[in-house]
Amino acid sequence: MAHLKPSLRELDPVWQRICSEAEEAIKAEPLIGGMIHACILHHNSFDDALAYRLSMKLASPEMSEQIIREIADAAYDDDASLTAAARADIVAIFDRDPACHRFLQPLMFFKGFQAVQAYRLGHWLWLQGRRDLAYFVQMRVSELFGVDIHPAAKIGQGIMIDHAHSIVVGETAVVGDNVSMLHSVTLGGTGKEDDDRHPKIGNGVLIGAGAKVLGNITVGHCSRVAAGSVVLEDVPPMKTVAGVPARIVGEAGCSQPSMSMDQRFDGVN
Repeated sequence: MAHLKPSLRELDPVWQRICSEAEEAIKAEPLIGGMIHACILHHNSFDDALAYRLSMKLASPEMSEQIIREIADAAYDDDASLTAAARADIVAIFDRDPACHRFLQPLMFFKGFQAVQAYRLGHWLWLQGRRDLAYFVQMRVSELFGVDIHPAAKIGQGIMIDHAHSIVVGETAVVGDNVSMLHSVTLGGTGKEDDDRHPKIGNGVLIGAGAKVLGNITVGHCSRVAAGSVVLEDVPPMKTVAGVPARIVGEAGCSQPSMSMDQRFDGVN
């Protein structure tokens, strides 16, 4: 019967929780009620809310909110994996970032989350052959958030970029699932070659603040790159590397470094 049909909100636990937290936020601080209603409670689904939030953030005098909203709606209608990845990213941030206390926060306030979702939109445009629009999204993300991710790069889900200042991800870079990185990380090339020239980051990798991973090299799954390191050679799975240039200094320390976010190591082997 029609009255027993569950709503989208009930079928989507992430969205259900965001809406509940939005209502609690308004009770605690009525002055943000208009913003919370416009960004969250006015919408019937997570996809709609995310499309609206990105349109408001990425719009400029050159490109209106309406046009960006239409692009985002088309992308989410075409590829459900985009918003599935966004949900996974929210859960990842909540699980790993001690400063994140609600699912609401990444969607509303965290530029790392917003930058990654805007990249996903730009990547969809890139795959559609709409390269100039993809470059526009990249430009706006760089201007707004200080995060420069080429739209051709391939990034998995369950991604946390903490603080998200001065992040650079090159054109042929590949980032696996459940990766965590801190501010000022570069996944870059080493020269002017125009081919596969950027790093491949495995699943579950933790990359510390200021680390540079350069060239067409592989960082194996569940490894750790210490803060400030410069990685120029392949890193085996489940190892810790540190230094300039980086070298192996020990094991990863746990089975899922990106989940534990523990950047300490006990010494050099």
